[in-house]
Amino acid sequence: MSKYNFVHLHNHTDYSLLDGMMQVKKMVKFAKESNMNAVAITDHGNLYGAMEFYKECTKKKEKESDLAPIKPIIGCEFYITNDRFDKTVRNSNHLLLLAKSEVGYKNLLKLSSYGYTEGFYYNPRIDKKLLEKYNEGLICLSACIAGEIPRFVLEGKQPEAEKLALYYQSLFGKDSFFLEIQIHGMKEEAIVAKNLVAMSKKLQIPVVATNDCHYLKKGDAEAQ
Repeated sequence: MSKYNFVHLHNHTDYSLLDGMMQVKKMVKFAKESNMNAVAITDHGNLYGAMEFYKECTKKKEKESDLAPIKPIIGCEFYITNDRFDKTVRNSNHLLLLAKSEVGYKNLLKLSSYGYTEGFYYNPRIDKKLLEKYNEGLICLSACIAGEIPRFVLEGKQPEAEKLALYYQSLFGKDSFFLEIQIHGMKEEAIVAKNLVAMSKKLQIPVVATNDCHYLKKGDAEAQ
């Protein structure tokens, strides 16, 4: 059986506290059994599960019945706000970052740490000043409809959405920023997807399709 070309890049395990319910071992096992060649971990604001995830993905086959290793993609869905030191504004947007190198992984650690030590207000928050300092080795996705670009789209602020997309493309590079499209049956997602596809063509920014995975199988929906 050939490997799947589609790779899940947006996954919340039970380390996304009070949000995700996938256990790391079960998620990786399911990805391997599904013959996927890679899978990502992108918990909210933290990298608590990163080492367990990496070890599970890269575990070597010791006997024929063991599952083969797959590529681990370590990332994080960050909460981003205008000023991480401002403890009067609760609202924050989502932004997905994936490490493409050891430098990128270390920058994820720094961003997550600063989110807790400097930016914590209801959630561990970062801001663009931190991104401008710790963006090397990272791939950026515009996130779900809770991302700032999708929110601009839903508010009818297309110029602001395009300006922000160009900012992120400039910050991360043309090969490392993607407009993220998700379809889970929500009308807001359909509006955002249509606009992001048009924006992609206009601004020459590539799109990537993801699922906002919080549980492993359809039957887990009620429990989640």
